[in-house]
Amino acid sequence: MSKKKKKYYTVWKGHHIGVFESWPDCQAQIKDFQGAQYKSFLTFEAAKEALKGNYKDYTSKGKFKSELSKTQLDKIGLPNYNSISVDAAVSGNPGKMEYRGVDTKTKKEIFRQGPFPEGTNNIGEFLALIHGLAILKKNKSHFIIYTDSRTAMSWVRKQTCNTKLERNDKNKAVFDLVDRALIWLKENTYTTTIVKWETKAWGEIPADFGRK
Repeated sequence: MSKKKKKYYTVWKGHHIGVFESWPDCQAQIKDFQGAQYKSFLTFEAAKEALKGNYKDYTSKGKFKSELSKTQLDKIGLPNYNSISVDAAVSGNPGKMEYRGVDTKTKKEIFRQGPFPEGTNNIGEFLALIHGLAILKKNKSHFIIYTDSRTAMSWVRKQTCNTKLERNDKNKAVFDLVDRALIWLKENTYTTTIVKWETKAWGEIPADFGRK
């Protein structure tokens, strides 16, 4: 019979905050505490590091860096800060959509488009990538570009926008941008490397709109 892995518990909000080495100890801090914030981790080091951050950083999108082993983290390494990061936000899918690009290190916004009345997250991620590629080429920059969307990476690679969203008057502005983006891809070459942002290791991509 396999031995149950020990867990450590970070409490951001509770009767007492800190890192606790057993569930009963953690439970004592959150019981009858309205709005308690807590999460389990596989190592004490990860739990202690998480306490320095914000609860939302570790819960808004899957399993974050705290749940990766030290070996995995070492293998992935740190982000390349000679880069820009892009992301999109959609209220509903389809729904009101916008996208932007930021400096990965400083999070200073480089460009932003929208919100548009109707779009999808995939379209927004795709447009953000092309917008970023065009800016980096224009500026003759050697930066790389990060995205957390494999779909957008695939669309750029295949020079297509394989969306199921149908064109209509409401999303005309978005599809006008899609058409321009596809033309740009066909008429331009670029040397910029597109890299998948490692959300599990690094948390949310810096261009994230923070609305999860």
